[in-house]
Amino acid sequence: MLRFFLVFMGVLVALFAFEISHVGETYFVIPFTDGLAKVSAWIIMLFDDQVTSYGKIIQSTANGFAVSIERGCNGIEAIIILIAALAAFPSTWKQKLVGFAIGFVAIQALNLVRIISLFYMGQWSMVWFEWFHLYLWQALIIIDALVVWLLWLRWISRKRMPAAPQAAIA
Repeated sequence: MLRFFLVFMGVLVALFAFEISHVGETYFVIPFTDGLAKVSAWIIMLFDDQVTSYGKIIQSTANGFAVSIERGCNGIEAIIILIAALAAFPSTWKQKLVGFAIGFVAIQALNLVRIISLFYMGQWSMVWFEWFHLYLWQALIIIDALVVWLLWLRWISRKRMPAAPQAAIA
């Protein structure tokens, strides 16, 4: 348990330090967030052509309402927590990569739903936008990372279980 905690905290601190560093911000966070805005706008355009994106901003061309995907809203923090948990748990590198791949997709898929729903919610009611943005969606994204990790643990434990002994036929 101590090993898990130390590795988890070490990876967590290292990845968060990288995320807030100039290099991490410039070459990873900003391009990732800009890409997330483009993908969100592309999905919205499948149903509503009155939207545009530039940088980290998604804007309605019909009424001018815009959302800006800021730090903490791009899902990177939840992915960092998942990576730290995957790294700390004893498993093979292949198992860790499977957990990361599935987790990344699950977290970002939910984050796209979050961004798109907030884009429309903000046009409907700023009170509800603020509540969903600050309370509900923040918690759901972190819970998503936790659920992925717990499902991954279950999958890992099934891989480790020895086969049941066969009864000898006399």
